[in-house]
Amino acid sequence: QVQLVESGGGLVQAGASLRLSCEPSGRALSNYVMSWFRQAPGKERDFVGTITSGSTTAYADSVKGRFTISRDNAKNTVYLQMNNLKPEDTAVYYCAASTPYRGFDYMDGSSYPYWGQGTQVTVSS
Repeated sequence: QVQLVESGGGLVQAGASLRLSCEPSGRALSNYVMSWFRQAPGKERDFVGTITSGSTTAYADSVKGRFTISRDNAKNTVYLQMNNLKPEDTAVYYCAASTPYRGFDYMDGSSYPYWGQGTQVTVSS
């Protein structure tokens, strides 16, 4: 069983930066696909970005060029660097993990068996 813990959320003004962290308990993450999702109040959970075990990344169009996902396997931690934050980035951000499998869709939250509890990011205008 993998338990994920996110941290780093907070309240910031538009244009500011935040870095979220995702750390597991119980297992090394080096072989896992790690992704970030977010859910704003009253909205569905949306894909934000992903990083493979080989550190290939992909992002939602809404965050491309502003957000960067990285992983430090030595620290067993995945990061989401968020720059130039906008009010529409306000959401609870979740970290998710999965080993790849046939039919795995990294953009589909239902593909991931392991999730963190979420961390709130609020961006004021």
